[in-house]
Amino acid sequence: MFDVVVVGAGPAGLNAALVSGRQRRRVLLLDSGAPRNAPAQETHMLLSRDGLSPTALREAGQADLRAYPTVETRSAEVVDASAIASGFELTLADGGRERARKLVLATGQTDVLADVPGLAERFGRSVFHCPFCHGYEAREQPIAVLGSDFPSVMLALYVADRFSGDVVLCGNGEAPPDEHRERLEKAGVAVREERVTEVRGEFGALELRLEGGRPLARGAVFHRTRIRQHSDLAERLGCELLPDGCVRVDEFQQTSVRGVYAAGDMARLEALPDAMTFVVMGAADGARAAIWVDQELFREDAGLPAPNAS
Repeated sequence: MFDVVVVGAGPAGLNAALVSGRQRRRVLLLDSGAPRNAPAQETHMLLSRDGLSPTALREAGQADLRAYPTVETRSAEVVDASAIASGFELTLADGGRERARKLVLATGQTDVLADVPGLAERFGRSVFHCPFCHGYEAREQPIAVLGSDFPSVMLALYVADRFSGDVVLCGNGEAPPDEHRERLEKAGVAVREERVTEVRGEFGALELRLEGGRPLARGAVFHRTRIRQHSDLAERLGCELLPDGCVRVDEFQQTSVRGVYAAGDMARLEALPDAMTFVVMGAADGARAAIWVDQELFREDAGLPAPNAS
């Protein structure tokens, strides 16, 4: 039995495994190989690693783990998890089973894009979801913001304020709320309500085909994706979910199920309209989870109350 099994090898999972390994815990890190930020070409806002590709960042994190002999990393997908008397049992896609005293879930979220041909193929390269992560690279480009709801309106206003004097809100067949049209007009943001039928080209030379209208030339597109959990393990274990589908955790990154911790963009303290899911914050969550997992294990073995017991 492992002390800790970490499911997911993004920034949160890698850092959780690193911290646990440094405390000489026997750790198994399971990686399905499908990180959320795989389409992106660069990672930003991570001190000393700004601009590094997500692939290179993962490889560097995995290299760090090799210095700790109690940490095992394995490419495997976890398809089920359940509580047992001594901790938890995980079922892998290949039929294998592993047991752990504690779990750290870091399986992340999945982006769900609008159903527009050409959009998904350009996601992370010329179609972006976060102005903090990619706005600087799109500066001074003519930008389209895809969507008509209030968050998309706010995104268009923000991008126009920070990065470009040429921003068009593309409603994709819908109009933005009437109460925000004046704000958009005042900010110099144009509105095109036609349905977007296709996105062509590459960064700096995109073309949005609009139904019944002339094509729109843009340098970049920003699009607030919908998100969903990458894995249903937390739900299978009975962890409480927030209304937005994220896993509810406390200040220790512990879920509502004792012994199960969650870190990264899959989990948060409370539902937020615009949660920050940056790489650096995921890594911080992973460290926090691992520290309190270690303390819980230590206190259990010493016969002391849990660190977060009331």
